[in-house]
Amino acid sequence: MTIRFGVVGTNWITDRFLESGLENEDFLLTAVYSRSEEKGKAFAAKYAGASVYTDLEAMAASDEIDAVYIASPNSLHAEHAMICISHGKHVLCEKPAASNAAELGRVIEAARSNNVLFMEAMKSTLVPNFGIIKENLYKIGRIRRYFASYCQYSSRYDAFLQGTVLNAFNPVFSNGALMDLGIYCLYPMVVLFGKPDTVKATGVMLSSGVDGEGSIVMGYDDMDAAVMYSKITESYLPAEIQGENGTMVIDKISQPYGVKICYRDGIVEELTVPQTYESMYYETQEFIRLLQAGERESLVNSHACSLAAAEIMEDARRQIGLKYPADQW
Repeated sequence: MTIRFGVVGTNWITDRFLESGLENEDFLLTAVYSRSEEKGKAFAAKYAGASVYTDLEAMAASDEIDAVYIASPNSLHAEHAMICISHGKHVLCEKPAASNAAELGRVIEAARSNNVLFMEAMKSTLVPNFGIIKENLYKIGRIRRYFASYCQYSSRYDAFLQGTVLNAFNPVFSNGALMDLGIYCLYPMVVLFGKPDTVKATGVMLSSGVDGEGSIVMGYDDMDAAVMYSKITESYLPAEIQGENGTMVIDKISQPYGVKICYRDGIVEELTVPQTYESMYYETQEFIRLLQAGERESLVNSHACSLAAAEIMEDARRQIGLKYPADQW
């Protein structure tokens, strides 16, 4: 069963998604939405046969698409998802799937009411080596700590320092280090261990009103977790899951390519498996597999995991004073 996709957004991430999606023989691009007809046509020209829409309601109502991939600014994710869902279209939405937990809750309820699939496009939890992480956790014994870092200096920060505030550092678009990069540390943690009992956050706020970097320490019943994220510095630290028998070392939490266990006795077990496709391929594969099976929710990138991650981020934002226009507090 071929799944006909429409895309919302004509930026680099949409190109990356389509390059990966088109590797799947059951993926077909049939529609492109852009506010600018000129940009829409220029984008669609790279992909033969795709219609161009400047009205999202019209694209969502069309009978030439089955599903929609949403890659608009963070602040528009929920609104665009609701439009597509209301017309019975399945939705794969870029992370973060909404500005806050309340928005996300409404999207999930709408998806259930309309009997459509809604999934957050968190790529890292669906790649082959994340499966290896889950399958081998038992080997390290009782788990005591999860640590992850994603600090990547943004090319847009140079413009910010020169006085130009681009979307990446604009709170109007629900952006900042936590929403853009911190979520990559938090989502895998939630998939593996669930929602923590306590959340304590600190952050460095920029003059535009978003966070440039931050840290969150979280507590579970018998373990803790710590994450660091930044758009104004670089880090080269791997992620770790520390157990009483050994430590699992993950090269990049945002897209795990390498996994190993360092046991207390000095033995190192290499667990890495080859990854055939680019990371975004696997989220598309999961989404298409679910649709072909008649499922309406991923067991990995589940509604519960997405809500838990959104609630953690909102809690952290309250603590550091990062509020978006979409927030009601």
